[in-house]
Amino acid sequence: MQGAVIFNPTARGGSARRFRDSLARFAADWRLAPTTGPGTAPELARQAALDGAELVVAAGGDGTVSEVIRGLASDPALLARVRLAVIPLGTINVFARELRIPRNLEAAWRIAREGSERRVDVPVAVFRDANGASCRWAFAQLAGAGLDSRAVAAVSWPLKQKIGPVAYLVAGLRALEGPHPTVRVVTSQGTLIAEGPMALVGNGTLYGGSVAMHPGARLDDGELDVRVFRRVGPGLIVRFGWVWLTGRPLRPGKDVCRQLANLRLEADGPLPLEIDGDHAGWLPAEFSVLPRALRVMTP
Repeated sequence: MQGAVIFNPTARGGSARRFRDSLARFAADWRLAPTTGPGTAPELARQAALDGAELVVAAGGDGTVSEVIRGLASDPALLARVRLAVIPLGTINVFARELRIPRNLEAAWRIAREGSERRVDVPVAVFRDANGASCRWAFAQLAGAGLDSRAVAAVSWPLKQKIGPVAYLVAGLRALEGPHPTVRVVTSQGTLIAEGPMALVGNGTLYGGSVAMHPGARLDDGELDVRVFRRVGPGLIVRFGWVWLTGRPLRPGKDVCRQLANLRLEADGPLPLEIDGDHAGWLPAEFSVLPRALRVMTP
């Protein structure tokens, strides 16, 4: 089997070093393509697939995995032919958690090489970047706008390297300052579903690591799970921190939860969009699903 490894050399802590040490044991004969910065993994994944790789391994955090999926999804033929495996090296690793892929390198490599193939949905977002150019991004797990995307934009990279996921809670508290523009969720026909200061679009259950943001969601049901928060404030951050620490689901309360195959997020003023934990662009954004289009290795 021909394999290629897309690797983030800036993975947190000693993960990158330990990963490099594992290559000789598990992928000595495979192509290794380290990323050189944000946004470089899509082309590395696409080129590896074009060069004949049957399996592309995304070794890094959620951003690396998301970019590799974007690269494979750039060509339907590649998406149909090539399988994806995930080696979790990042801070949170939401998609790996969703697939039950362990952080233990040997166990993750075993799944990559000998696991079971599963077909899962590929969510797609169409939006504009900071320069106003239209972008079409396939992604892995989650997108958000409002308090969520403003917190992602405010995350300190050095702090994230030091304290991991807690850096997002700190950024969330900072994002509470100032006005909160309203995010609207509308159908592809223009019907308003709900509106509030934060909206999350998920392809699975988890958010921020272990928080069950969309209980009952499935990766292969052909629909996106949408959650709109009616209110945001310090109480929400405390509530989120509590469920994050305890592993309990974040109960809906007065939030609006829906399942949709197509939707649009919009706002009256400029509002950032985050995808898989990274700032991607700006609203409005159109979302759709490629049902069961991704072949991914699982336990």
